[in-house]
Amino acid sequence: MRQAYRTALVTGASSGIGESFARILAARGTDLVVVARRADLLDGLARELVERYRVAVEVLAADLTDPAQRGAVEDRLRDGGVELLVNNAGYAAFGAFAELDLADQLKEIELNVTALVRLTHAALPAMIERGRGGVLNVASMAGFAPSPGSATYGATKAYVVSFSESLHAEVAGKGVHVTALCPGFTRTDEERQPNLLWLRRADVAEAGLDAVAAGRALCVPGAQYKAVLPALKLVPRPLLRAAANRMWQQAAGTQ
Repeated sequence: MRQAYRTALVTGASSGIGESFARILAARGTDLVVVARRADLLDGLARELVERYRVAVEVLAADLTDPAQRGAVEDRLRDGGVELLVNNAGYAAFGAFAELDLADQLKEIELNVTALVRLTHAALPAMIERGRGGVLNVASMAGFAPSPGSATYGATKAYVVSFSESLHAEVAGKGVHVTALCPGFTRTDEERQPNLLWLRRADVAEAGLDAVAAGRALCVPGAQYKAVLPALKLVPRPLLRAAANRMWQQAAGTQ
């Protein structure tokens, strides 16, 4: 059954795909709780959305890698008033794993995995009790293939895909929808036109919101990436690793 959500909490809402989530939801009449580190950016977005769409927008500035600040967001979700959780906040560090700062890698895991799991755990009980609700977790096409040059990022997104699919199966019979959104390359600048490789962030956000409303476990935006996904599952892993490594070496300028 397709669901319409009256309230949504969006993390990483101050820019990029997260901002697009907030704008699309507000245009649909959904009241919002917007979460990000930059209170000034959130305040500006909230004022614009309230004036344009006449929805309620609550600003909750928080660094989701900080346990105390993240705890405030968890408490807000436990209140039970949020019908849709959009776990969009994420971070990617690029470079050879052995050469990158370990603390930075661990912070990436803290945001991309730990925060997402904790917020989902805070939100789900009230949704299950209500018999309706949704969780949209932003993963990536990187979760389906080896990712040399962004090994930790790819691994975190693979976790998000598996976690979301498992939860989808657990709660589908309870009226709650859990969806993993798996975009490919996505432009954060809306002025640039999409092309064969790059997607528009608004298109990605809209596809994800439509997918969770419809109760789909996975959403891969863009016809080009929908075509690629089956190939990723069929190509022998040694060939896939070799191709991914070649692309990484070319990007890094070592070949």
